[in-house]
Amino acid sequence: MTQNSSNRKIHQGRNIKRFREMLGIKQDALAFELGEDWNQQKISLLEQKEAIESSLLQQVAQILKIPAEAIENFDEEQAVNIIANTFNEGSFLNTGNTPVFNVNPIDKIIELHNEKIALYERMLQEKDEMMLRLEQLIQNR
Repeated sequence: MTQNSSNRKIHQGRNIKRFREMLGIKQDALAFELGEDWNQQKISLLEQKEAIESSLLQQVAQILKIPAEAIENFDEEQAVNIIANTFNEGSFLNTGNTPVFNVNPIDKIIELHNEKIALYERMLQEKDEMMLRLEQLIQNR
């Protein structure tokens, strides 16, 4: 089971749901991409599982066009803590105190921002590809 540095377990199924929803992909569409054995109900059950078999995780990651490591390691609470602990109320105010800036958290936020932009670009590309697939499905029926 994957764990982060604070010994909290990463819920891989919940991460699949988060990324799937961010990408605007419905459970039915993910099930369709996974094959005949899959349906919306099975995707719902998958998203409730804390740990997912490596081969299935790789398959889902490939369909979502994201690295499997993102599903294995993403911890929303840790990401929020990084952001929350980086800034305080006086960070950008001239309060007479000499501010102490830690370069690493700022770099991390810039890195996260760049990753977010890349994710949005992939989401848009995936949306376009999904629309093409849906249009082909509609035409084939």
